Amino acid sequence: IALLVMGIKYLAYLRTGSVALYSDALESIVNVITAIAAVLAIRISARPADRHHQFGHHKAEYFAAVIEGALIVLAAILILREAIEAVLAPRDISQPVIGILINGTATAINAAWSWLLINRGRAWRSPALVADGWHLFSDVTTSAGVLAGLALAAITGLKILDPLLACIVALHILWIGWRLMRGSASSLMDESVSAAVAGEITRVIAENAGGALEFHDVRTRVAGPATFIEFHLVVPGGMTVEASHTICDRIEDALERAIDGAEVLIHVEPEHKAKLARSPGG
Repeated sequence: IALLVMGIKYLAYLRTGSVALYSDALESIVNVITAIAAVLAIRISARPADRHHQFGHHKAEYFAAVIEGALIVLAAILILREAIEAVLAPRDISQPVIGILINGTATAINAAWSWLLINRGRAWRSPALVADGWHLFSDVTTSAGVLAGLALAAITGLKILDPLLACIVALHILWIGWRLMRGSASSLMDESVSAAVAGEITRVIAENAGGALEFHDVRTRVAGPATFIEFHLVVPGGMTVEASHTICDRIEDALERAIDGAEVLIHVEPEHKAKLARSPGG
């Protein structure tokens, strides 16, 4: 899909000579590269845990998202350079109507494809697919702006509008790339779950910890489709290992049903370790 859209957009640029359409076509090259990065990252992250990566390969997708962000920033810089040159020396635009129709076709394809990637990426909890989808969606929005500006330039005859619009596109793409890199970097730093998910985790533990005295020090981190949850569970000092293990199994099963991709680790402690921060009963 990325290769097809790139070809269509580049054709639109060749037919018109528009710098704005050139900027749109240039970003499509980045789309191809980032799609390849996403495919590789998803394949790596799907590998099971092994001796050298005992917690799995989930974070590979975040690396892909960072790479995508960096490439988006690079594309924005290249577009900005071309646009500034055209501002200093405005160029004629030929066959604007044909260019708009060709580019519009590519934009429609990208719109449908970005929706599918975001939708499936969220359903499968795939950061790489979601990042690629939002990247394409940013391409759709900028393409729509490019088409509107090109039409305005053709109607008014103001050649300066074309490179100025390309500058605006470049700045918008720059912001998208920075935001993508920042979000992925947070995940690489073992960012915890959202407040809503944290509340759900606490509720599930409390409702299924019958027989225990309390739980505390709940910690979480997200790595792609996996959500790692660990906490301390305080039980009566005289409770048998088998009984405490039964409680742990019950909590783990409940968390795995409530939280997609939950990986649970429970540290059982005797009652003198209680912190009285929470109790199973609330």
